Amino acid sequence: MRVLGVDPGLTRCGLGVVDAMPGRRVRLVEVGVARSDAGEDPARRLVAIEAEVEAWLDRHGPDAVAVERVFAQHNVRTVMGTAQVSGVVMAAAARRGVPVALHTPSEVKAAVTGSGRADKAQVTSMVTRILELDARPTPADAADALALAICHLWRPAGGGVGAQRGGGRTAAQHAWAAAEAAARRSAR
Repeated sequence: MRVLGVDPGLTRCGLGVVDAMPGRRVRLVEVGVARSDAGEDPARRLVAIEAEVEAWLDRHGPDAVAVERVFAQHNVRTVMGTAQVSGVVMAAAARRGVPVALHTPSEVKAAVTGSGRADKAQVTSMVTRILELDARPTPADAADALALAICHLWRPAGGGVGAQRGGGRTAAQHAWAAAEAAARRSAR
């Protein structure tokens, strides 16, 4: 199973693709950041981010897309840009029939570190360890995108767009759970 994780942002949008491996392991496929110029018109910035996201979707053909759920912050401009990018990402995935799940920052932190209150450095450190990388993914937006993809594989989806019936899981998560159950049965 392949998941594209997206940490939405108008200036820097983190993108990370991981593959599920046997035994709850994950493998890095690609990580990067889609950027847009803060001096550009917001509509043009969204088009630039959308083009990059669509290229990643076409290049990697993920089974699911995991996007960070937008939450209220003190800076309304930041929230608006983040929400707009999230919408662009969800629309691009939906056009391709790829299920989208939304995960809160605390869900992501808990999935990769064991604590929903972990800081960015802890998340980046655990992503580096989980993926057995030689170097920490930078910037933090890239590491967060990988954390989202890992979270999607390891935790049930909560209220995702396109989530299937049956515990709020996507079809990809059902396949993952079935594969893990089969592996446990064969190990007996």
